[in-house]
Amino acid sequence: MSIPADLRYTKDHEWTKLESGSSRVTVGITGFAVEQLGDITLVNLDVNEGDELTAGKAFGTIESVKTLSDLYAPVSGKVVAINRDLDAKPELVNDDPYGKGWMIVIESAAADSVANLLDAGAYQALLDASSR
Repeated sequence: MSIPADLRYTKDHEWTKLESGSSRVTVGITGFAVEQLGDITLVNLDVNEGDELTAGKAFGTIESVKTLSDLYAPVSGKVVAINRDLDAKPELVNDDPYGKGWMIVIESAAADSVANLLDAGAYQALLDASSR
């Protein structure tokens, strides 16, 4: 399983990508999370554009054939985009978790908050530790 080096990660298996030259942060779930969940059957994003999110708070749920899991905001800020394609095609998360399977974009007042998240090496170490 690949862990893209240009992203930052949470211990809850969300990924973030800070858009170059902006404070917009795209959020999705990692390939590891997708592997653990199995086939995604529903992505329920409980936010609207313009909503304020707090880091660590749930912004929706993801359902698979195995389980239902909460999705957590990795950074605080305002929701500026929602991937509505997931309403009709939740399998995009399985097919392309780091691309077409993105979930929301947050305009973060503290762009450096992404720097506080795990880099690819630290995320890999987290996965290695959890598999022991």
